[in-house]
Amino acid sequence: MRSTVDRTPGTTVREPADVLVVGASAAGLTTVEALRRQGYTGRVTVLGAEPHTPYDRPPLSKQVLAGTWQPDRAQLRSPEALSAMGAEFILGDPAVALDAATRTVRTAAGRTLRADAVVVATGTRPRTLPGQAALAGVHVLRTLDDALALRAALLVSARTVIVGDGVLGAEIAATARTMGLDVTLAGPQHAPMAGQLGHGVADLLAGLHTGRGVRLRLGAGVRGPVGEAGAVTGVALDNGELLPADLVVVAIGAEPVTGWLHDSGLRVDNGLVCDSRCRAGEGVYAVGDVARWHHDQLDGLLRLENRTNAGEQAMVVAANILGADRAYTPVPYFWTDQYDTKIQVHGFVPAGADAEMTVVDGDPASGRFVARYRRAGRVTGVLGWNMPKQTRLRRQEVVAALAAAPADPLADPLAGSLARGPARTTALS
Repeated sequence: MRSTVDRTPGTTVREPADVLVVGASAAGLTTVEALRRQGYTGRVTVLGAEPHTPYDRPPLSKQVLAGTWQPDRAQLRSPEALSAMGAEFILGDPAVALDAATRTVRTAAGRTLRADAVVVATGTRPRTLPGQAALAGVHVLRTLDDALALRAALLVSARTVIVGDGVLGAEIAATARTMGLDVTLAGPQHAPMAGQLGHGVADLLAGLHTGRGVRLRLGAGVRGPVGEAGAVTGVALDNGELLPADLVVVAIGAEPVTGWLHDSGLRVDNGLVCDSRCRAGEGVYAVGDVARWHHDQLDGLLRLENRTNAGEQAMVVAANILGADRAYTPVPYFWTDQYDTKIQVHGFVPAGADAEMTVVDGDPASGRFVARYRRAGRVTGVLGWNMPKQTRLRRQEVVAALAAAPADPLADPLAGSLARGPARTTALS
């Protein structure tokens, strides 16, 4: 550790001599920037599994996939800006092990990196279906290279089937259909994003897609892709239906990249488990999609997969590395853009018969509205459909409800939403 350094009159903190960020992601980059903004002058190293400098993931399923952005436009910072940070970037070399006791990371290329503080920002990887690796024409979308490969395939495909009725699947369907392609969307829910939006709004989204020409094959599980001579020819559903395709996109969620941590001595359970300060162990922190931390106001563990969380959590982690004692208690937030529609959610959309939705601004018939969600009498979330300003104003109702949350999570009307897993738009949103 460095010697004690004065920050403000009457306040001292003990700085780490060096910081290692594992993951050249938006969360990892924001951690570095926040450290520098707060006056940290020690050595910073960023280790990235991909060969690319940090880039933004939300445009991958939209502008990059559609071809309206060149890939370099998704880069978060220019080479000059990265150089000015005074950090060393080691790219194309994934971490394979961490010794938490000594804060030492080993990489696939044989490097050994040690630091006083380690920040885990390794994100998630796409889940896959049985048999998909053996078939040409089956794609996932997580990385910039994935997006470019999928775009190239879309441009020469005749029939595309997207497996996955969550946010990512719906965004890819919207982009592909906007490109004029033949698109079928398959998944087990009754409507796209029903788990994130609730039945009423999900029905509106289903109408948006079918109105644009997307064929929906929802309400049935997916067995997996089928093929001939090593190439995909379709997707088999549990109900016996076969959806013909020469291109299949699998978008069935993601899992945290934590395999390299299993012998670290840290707790790994649906992410790297952290305390309310996003600290997984002495001198080890986690940020972004991989972090599962204790949310004090909800009195439970939470993992969020979205772009907003990556930035907000990184700023708290940077402050705590430099001696702050700040709990991370965000109001969960995500958004998705599909066609000309922007949907935003602050808080949680509850499930169950006791959930209540009320339109509080606008009118669904006009294509612009804000809905408020309650459970057991308490506001749990607000959702906006093409009304970003009004949705932001309504967010305060969720803030007030979280501040009043009881200590017992079993008595908390948000607990049902929390138990369902991470509020997510996947890492691309």
